[in-house]
Amino acid sequence: MDQTLDRGRPPIPLRPPEVREVALTQPFVWLRLGARDLAREPGMSLGVGAVVAMVGVLLVTAGWNASYAAPALLGGFLLVAPFFAIAVYRLSSRLEPGAGAESAQARRAWRTNAGSVALYGLVLVLAYVVWERLAAIIFALFYDGAPLQWSRLPQELLLSGRYGALLLAYFAVGALLAAVVFALSVVTAPLLVDRPHDTITAMLTSLRCCARNPRPVLLWAALIAVLTAIGFATLMLGLVFIFPWLAHASWHAYRDLVAET
Repeated sequence: MDQTLDRGRPPIPLRPPEVREVALTQPFVWLRLGARDLAREPGMSLGVGAVVAMVGVLLVTAGWNASYAAPALLGGFLLVAPFFAIAVYRLSSRLEPGAGAESAQARRAWRTNAGSVALYGLVLVLAYVVWERLAAIIFALFYDGAPLQWSRLPQELLLSGRYGALLLAYFAVGALLAAVVFALSVVTAPLLVDRPHDTITAMLTSLRCCARNPRPVLLWAALIAVLTAIGFATLMLGLVFIFPWLAHASWHAYRDLVAET
């Protein structure tokens, strides 16, 4: 009888997670723990990294002869990268108790909170589309040269000195959008994988983490940017290792920043 009545009642909303304050140097601890997890489960982790690197190569290839498409697509790819890391987050969660990770469960990680995870993925895709359109507008407003190819990008834009305004607008708008998406994503994906919260609650929790820990989060963002740049500089090969390393580390960032329920 009680069970029948319970089935007719709406579910009790989950309380928003509590946010912790962490030390400035904690991002280096996250990287150390991420490297440990990667060493313990290299197979699937590096497999995810290989897929991410391949996607990066495909994006550069697709925009090779376009004026703005290659840098816009590649930069936008960073906006949706947290979604690719979901399987890696689950691997780290399986490693926490000391038991071996189960690859099949890790591949199905998104199903634990499928609706919210899918909505978060849609938010990232929309951010990607917005960035691509903004990049196109910026190039249309500031670039008046011949059609620009990826192979001529450094010489034409960086060395000629003719397009300072374009570069300033491009990086300013890109940095602003990236900062917003990063602030909304610091703990969102691992939180959705780990707990049955909705997307809005998860993103607001991420913003609260940033507000309470501005300096550690800024350091974390800088470390991600530097390591990702190294991955790009190695013609994407470095991403095979760097991406899963950062994904494992991001799981530990979430575990430190968001209190247990």
